[in-house]
Amino acid sequence: MIAFGGAFHGRSMFAVAMTGKVAPYKLGYGPFPPEIYHAPFPCHCASLAEVKKAMQHFFKADIEPARVAAIIFEPVQGEGGFNVIQAEAVQWLRALCDEHGIVLIADEVQTGFGRTGKLYAMAHFGVVPDIIVTAKSLAAGMPLSAVTGRAEIMDAPAPGGLGGTYAGNPMAVAAAHAVIEVMAEEKLPERGARLGAKLKGRLEAMRPQVPQIFDVRGLGAMVAVEFNQPGTDQPDADFTQGVQAKALAKHLILLSCGVNANVLRFLFPLTTSDAVFDEALDILESALLEA
Repeated sequence: MIAFGGAFHGRSMFAVAMTGKVAPYKLGYGPFPPEIYHAPFPCHCASLAEVKKAMQHFFKADIEPARVAAIIFEPVQGEGGFNVIQAEAVQWLRALCDEHGIVLIADEVQTGFGRTGKLYAMAHFGVVPDIIVTAKSLAAGMPLSAVTGRAEIMDAPAPGGLGGTYAGNPMAVAAAHAVIEVMAEEKLPERGARLGAKLKGRLEAMRPQVPQIFDVRGLGAMVAVEFNQPGTDQPDADFTQGVQAKALAKHLILLSCGVNANVLRFLFPLTTSDAVFDEALDILESALLEA
């Protein structure tokens, strides 16, 4: 398997092995399954040229391309810092997988179901992966996940070869059907894009007053702000925690992420009312100024 630095793919043993972040997911655990390789993630922090060089090194020094089962990536990294993959990199990965017979997997557990302004984030890139994995918003909080892929892959296991005690839970499946209907009727991906643009605009406007703001990024409603020490490229995790604490005191819950814990990510419900969203933005602004 080839995955990417900063990736998060879950907490079972193989998923943790593919995850590209040590603390807290790998800290104190192990050993992990072998032959999982991590390349730099092609976003704002690594060029496509660097990624290509890393892949070439894998294929020359570590593993022949024919033995690579799959390349897995998040269109927008979640735990890694809401890093948006470069569109050119998605096109290149598709071509690379086609050349060597490698399965291309898009992990849309966090990006799927409207979070990026499209039902699936891959719709931004014009590339069809071989497999998409989804969960989280798929069933509005009910325990449900899905693996969707090309028929020749999905039909490869023998009858009964895949299963699980909780697979196909009827209530969760019914919830997913309702989610799909509501997503379409209320145009929630489009609403998420509008709310995300509003949040980005508010954060960008704060830059002159908050010199710790290093970057504002994301797709649709999947928005993040990264903090560095003013005038440097040094991550400022302490400031990030300070903003969280100030916001929490005003009853606004914020989540941090990123390898250096210096990024705040925003995962508000797409159904959030305008009044509540505006209240949250006001609290966020005051928390940034107070921190």
